[in-house]
Amino acid sequence: MTSLVWFRNDLRLADNPALMAALGAGEPIVPVYVLDEETEGKRSRGAASRWWLHHSLAALDSSLWQLGSRLILHRGSAEQAIGAIASACGASTVYWNRVYDQGTLGSDHRLKRRLQDRGITVGDFRGDLLFEPWEVKTGSGGPFKVFTPFWKACQALPPPSDPLPAPRTLPSPASWPASDRLDNWRLLPAAPDWSGGLKATWSPGEATAIRRLAAFLEEALAHYQQCRDKPACNSTSRLSPHLAFGEISPRQIWHAVRCRGASPASDKFLAELGWREFSYHLLFHFSDLTERNFRAQFDAFPWLEGGSALEAWRRGHTGYPIVDAGMRQLWETGWMHNRVRMITASFLTKHLLVDWRQGERWFWDTLVDADPANNAASWQWVAGCGADAAPYFRIFNPILQAEKFDPNGEYVRRWVPELANLPAETIHRPWMARLRPSLEIYPPPIVEHSAARTRALQAFRSLAQAA
Repeated sequence: MTSLVWFRNDLRLADNPALMAALGAGEPIVPVYVLDEETEGKRSRGAASRWWLHHSLAALDSSLWQLGSRLILHRGSAEQAIGAIASACGASTVYWNRVYDQGTLGSDHRLKRRLQDRGITVGDFRGDLLFEPWEVKTGSGGPFKVFTPFWKACQALPPPSDPLPAPRTLPSPASWPASDRLDNWRLLPAAPDWSGGLKATWSPGEATAIRRLAAFLEEALAHYQQCRDKPACNSTSRLSPHLAFGEISPRQIWHAVRCRGASPASDKFLAELGWREFSYHLLFHFSDLTERNFRAQFDAFPWLEGGSALEAWRRGHTGYPIVDAGMRQLWETGWMHNRVRMITASFLTKHLLVDWRQGERWFWDTLVDADPANNAASWQWVAGCGADAAPYFRIFNPILQAEKFDPNGEYVRRWVPELANLPAETIHRPWMARLRPSLEIYPPPIVEHSAARTRALQAFRSLAQAA
């Protein structure tokens, strides 16, 4: 008899409830990961996420080897694979941590019934959130649609329990079931290999996540509230991809921050975890969050075809330095500072009137921290069509945003090197600078701000008139 542990968005050993439950059962443990690209309603990972996944799985396998175990890999339908592997290794129990999008939840329920019908015990646990989406309810018992009362309700619940320790050893079966080779999954780009910037920026895996959290707490947390919106500063945790792949749990982060003592900075940082919780709350209760406007009135919004403007935005050639810096940082490193994410998303949906879903898909493909709940909820928030969304008429002025949050142009100089020699007075308005050779290769603005703002407001008013 063995216990099968199905790893998913929890590629870690510490604070892994499913793994610890299997260890408590006292049977040999078979760790499994399934690359499921077949289940209906399940979204395939983007290119940058696939790169991260490869290295994260390799790191997890290495950690398991150090405990006398290994990771079994299988590609295909998870429903089929878990059942087959359970039969192959004579599993009496199967454990996993829950995933909360509707496509996966439906598949999990079917799998659970099939395994139980075969006499196999199934244990599923909360390992990816602080609070279950169904635990947090409004006074009427329904889901929340506004963040602030949601987060207050979360904080009124019993606090998250202490994180679980990592196991020191894992009992292995007498023989191992067959496994795919990770390299054969071809998750890494090859022709061409565009991942040089990702390699230079990131080191996936649980060990790096723990070190990154410790460094953030020691070096940046105290100044987080004042510096978090400045993209040139190393003031954010950069834990988002580690969190997206479950290399560190939200519970580990919560308790590590709380152990530093209460402060406005720690409260603000934990509220970012709260937004992630809120996003999953929305995704659980409104399963089409990634595809449909949360506010149905936006179904009639007169979006424009992206065309060359969309391509200029993707490549960082809009003529607005802060927008272009963000998009080039994304392309190079698979990540973008959160303030700049808001600026670039606002520019696409309001200056260019391009459907938020186009931007969400681009971020899904290019972000190493692409997250089905966070990505969709945040795009809808910026576009004005989501839950607790910013009012549509609140249109970011990319020039003023840049001058406020990157006043000396350090961020722009790094990612838009053709503007590096401009003084701070004109770096965010290069069209006002004296012509220099470097400016000849930097494009003029693809749309004028005031005209774009007027057009966006007219489009928004058309919704009210239609209603």
